[in-house]
Amino acid sequence: MRKFNKKDGDFSRKSSRTSTGSKDRFSKDKSKAGEKSPQAEKSEYKGRGKNEKPTYGSFLERDNKKKPFKKPFSPISKAGKNKSKSETQPEYDLKTIQKQAQRDADEIRLNKYIANSGICSRREADSLIEKGEITVNGKVVTELGFKVLRKDRVLYKGKAIRPEKPVYLLLNKPKDFITTTDDPLERKTVMHLVDGACEERLFPVGRLDRNTTGLLLFTNDGELSAKLTHPSYEVKKIYQVTLDKPLAKNDLEAIVAGVTLEDGLTMVDDLQVLSLDKTILGLEIHSGKNRIVRRIFAHFGYEVTALDRVMFAGLSKKDIARGKYRFLNEKEVINLKFMNKSRNKKRLK
Repeated sequence: MRKFNKKDGDFSRKSSRTSTGSKDRFSKDKSKAGEKSPQAEKSEYKGRGKNEKPTYGSFLERDNKKKPFKKPFSPISKAGKNKSKSETQPEYDLKTIQKQAQRDADEIRLNKYIANSGICSRREADSLIEKGEITVNGKVVTELGFKVLRKDRVLYKGKAIRPEKPVYLLLNKPKDFITTTDDPLERKTVMHLVDGACEERLFPVGRLDRNTTGLLLFTNDGELSAKLTHPSYEVKKIYQVTLDKPLAKNDLEAIVAGVTLEDGLTMVDDLQVLSLDKTILGLEIHSGKNRIVRRIFAHFGYEVTALDRVMFAGLSKKDIARGKYRFLNEKEVINLKFMNKSRNKKRLK
């Protein structure tokens, strides 16, 4: 290696002594690098210090045995010697829960069981239970809310009762037929018109006067019958009313505003004049009071000469001849079941 001599202004070589010493040091470093240093093997990276420079430290001997893997954030810890697996991770017997759920699904309230058998409504069934007239598997039951299985033997007045296949039938009632299931005077009843329609026992939902014509629903579903006749459900009915004389304008306005009768205030949803002589009217009402339409007009001095129910709970008498009937389709039954559901929830609160 040549060295620049500032004094002489040229390059000159280093002394042999200096040159030889550099070679010796280089050969010693090279020999040290080739050897395996025990300290180098046992040094490991410790991270960076405050000055951001890497730091190294002595290597600590570790046990060759692998430690069990512990999943981060896992709530399950390895059980100790004195702990069992069930104490750390419980095991559930879901079969018991499933059996209980299936058993509950097969149960039915006794009053609903009785109503579905076609004997009466749920409210009337509660009265029969309280009076001790119902026995279940040979024991008298007086507890309201009692549940039975469909396989249980339920008796009423010594006769076995069982929920029947639900039937829903719509009749276009003619005149001179009484709305009752039994008449001691042996007059014509609506039951004669539906006789032989099905094997199940049917009963009419609500009533129509002897001289009132139009829609009348029959079923063996006591729960639905109670719903359609309960005032809180406000089931809509539309009638065609024929009066003995024209309806005055002020009387029409008074009826629409609400009529106070001997049993309280009665509201009319809508009233329309259908004929030029103002004797034929269309009346929409949700009240289920007895003979309510006739009494409303009698209050203002009118006589109803003809009354025909053309719509009931969303059902119409289209394609049903007078004195004939038809069975409801599935869609119509569903509509009846879920009719005024939100209003019913408010009533139960």
